[in-house]
Amino acid sequence: MSENKRFEVTDHPISIEDVIQKVKRRECGAITTFIGTVREFTHGKRTLRLEYQAYKDMAEKMLAQIDKEVQEKWPDTRSAITHQTGTLEISDAAVVIAVSSPHRKSAYEANEYIIERIKEIVPIWKKEHWDDGSAWIGDQLENTPYPEGKPPKGASND
Repeated sequence: MSENKRFEVTDHPISIEDVIQKVKRRECGAITTFIGTVREFTHGKRTLRLEYQAYKDMAEKMLAQIDKEVQEKWPDTRSAITHQTGTLEISDAAVVIAVSSPHRKSAYEANEYIIERIKEIVPIWKKEHWDDGSAWIGDQLENTPYPEGKPPKGASND
């Protein structure tokens, strides 16, 4: 299996089972998954849908970089990460992370580390569409480049 296949940004719906299969190994006693889904209410606002954009090539490189960090901290783990771009509806999976390990503790810890690092360094942008308007949400660091070199109209770092 190609390393790039474990770290993917796609405009297609994510198969949770496919992501899990990428980390299954005979020596693993635990597989943890994190599935980030589109929720209907955020901070009191009703969400209608989300829109994700990404700098795909760089995002996939950064996902692989996060895996290298994980390997330094939890060498017995294997991870796979898939993030969907485009328009997502309520309950759709936006990101799926799977981590396998011989023991559950390192799988849990690595999974949590991965989602936090994605929010910090991966060039993926989210636009929330609410029933009273919409805005780009900046989970990434302020110096992360926006698509096409400029912030999308209405970009915010809130």
